[in-house]
Amino acid sequence: MILVAIAALWMLDKDFSDIELGIRFLIAIGASLLSGLISYTLFFLDHRDQRK
Repeated sequence: MILVAIAALWMLDKDFSDIELGIRFLIAIGASLLSGLISYTLFFLDHRDQRK
């Protein structure tokens, strides 16, 4: 999640510098939370399948 936030901030700073800094932080936080949710879901499903 931290790598996603860093990459999102870097890409937004490089390509979309006209967006306000606060909005860029919100986008990066949303991206990292979404990636964390997807990772948690996939690992949970994989862990559940291994129990069977």
